[in-house]
Amino acid sequence: MTKRRIGIALIILLIVIIAVAAWALRTPSSPFASSDQVDTSTAELLKQGEYVARLSDCVACHSIPEGAPFAGGLKMATPVGNIYTTNITPDNATGIGTYSLADFDRAVRKGVAKDGHRLYPAMPYPSYVKLSDEDIRALYAWFKHDVKPVSQENKPSEIPWPLNMRWPLAFWNTAFTPTDSWQPKVGQDEQWNRGAYLVEGPGHCGSCHTPRTLAFNEKGLDDSSEHFLAGASLDGWYAPSLRGDVNTGMSRWSEEDVFTFLKAGRNQHGVVFGSMADVFNNSTQYMSDDDLKAIAHYLKSLPAGSNNQSQAWQYDGSTMSKLTLSERLKTPGAQTFMARCSSCHGADGRGQAPWIPPLAGATSMLVDDSSSINVTLNGSARVVADGMPDAYRMPPFRKQLSDKEIADVLSFIRSSWGNTGTPVKQETVTELRERTDPASSNVIILQMR
Repeated sequence: MTKRRIGIALIILLIVIIAVAAWALRTPSSPFASSDQVDTSTAELLKQGEYVARLSDCVACHSIPEGAPFAGGLKMATPVGNIYTTNITPDNATGIGTYSLADFDRAVRKGVAKDGHRLYPAMPYPSYVKLSDEDIRALYAWFKHDVKPVSQENKPSEIPWPLNMRWPLAFWNTAFTPTDSWQPKVGQDEQWNRGAYLVEGPGHCGSCHTPRTLAFNEKGLDDSSEHFLAGASLDGWYAPSLRGDVNTGMSRWSEEDVFTFLKAGRNQHGVVFGSMADVFNNSTQYMSDDDLKAIAHYLKSLPAGSNNQSQAWQYDGSTMSKLTLSERLKTPGAQTFMARCSSCHGADGRGQAPWIPPLAGATSMLVDDSSSINVTLNGSARVVADGMPDAYRMPPFRKQLSDKEIADVLSFIRSSWGNTGTPVKQETVTELRERTDPASSNVIILQMR
């Protein structure tokens, strides 16, 4: 009798497993499944679609310098191997030319390609799932009718077998991708809700600024989680907290500061660099003022996390005494700072805002050291605002300075003028030197047409 019960239990368990697997592996539904025709007769719809493409920053990942717009080919490093972005032009053979509106919707919001294979979550569909039906329809119309088709085969991923099998991603999607569309939050005003939609949805800010678990899912997808936008390490950079955290977040930024940063690429606190330079160059500067103000309004509403520091940064001018000719020879990093950094950032560390950012009180000097190491080694990409490249950029110092010199000068900066960053280890600089490359000094503008 006991064996019979065990057998029955195993059969039931097997049935449950099969049912769960079948449900997870099913083709996701789409509200457009029975209505694939899109009215493209109006310029208004196409204009909206182009704007949604800017909001979503599609061009930054699906284009490469000197390449055709949206033809793919950008290499993206993942913990298990390199992948390459795909051709999303309306080419019938190599792009999305044969995609119906429902196919397009499933790819963008559900992470499932037309042939049924699952997309890697480097495609931010856990955020794009919040795009409205109207924005999806407009985006589809624009890609189908205003983007030039390009015949270019997609590059295969370099993820080794068996990790390159896609079907397990169906279970990842089931566990970590929201199923509900975005809804306005009751009790919040129209501007806040617009900002929430842009940040949580098309802007996919959490893809970089939210920490992830070992399963590579974001720890939070909206303002209900204190982990959402709390800062995260990614590809040799540290994307800082966008919450109200003291020192490590945006507690000292006003809504106007956030607006200016996204509109001009710089403000009194800093200048875009790293991946944020791409976001500015290709996306935020093209957003409407109303949308940028909505984003700023929403971000400034996010409270500090539970690890918030209690004491706010305050400028300490005593560092100047360490920079005299006699004293700086006694302090590791001080001589290098005066020789390599002070002419732009100032001996007082205050910079020349908004063109040259301050080092005193800079968030990058108060948090994880990867960004400060990376930008010192490799410099920053060109910031291009309104078609005009920046007059000043951070140059790379990987050839001029040894790993020890970089560790010493950054440790000096991170502990000066009231900064409370941890010292930089030489081996950390060595490791980042080996796996990163210098930023291009060329002016790179990714075209959408």
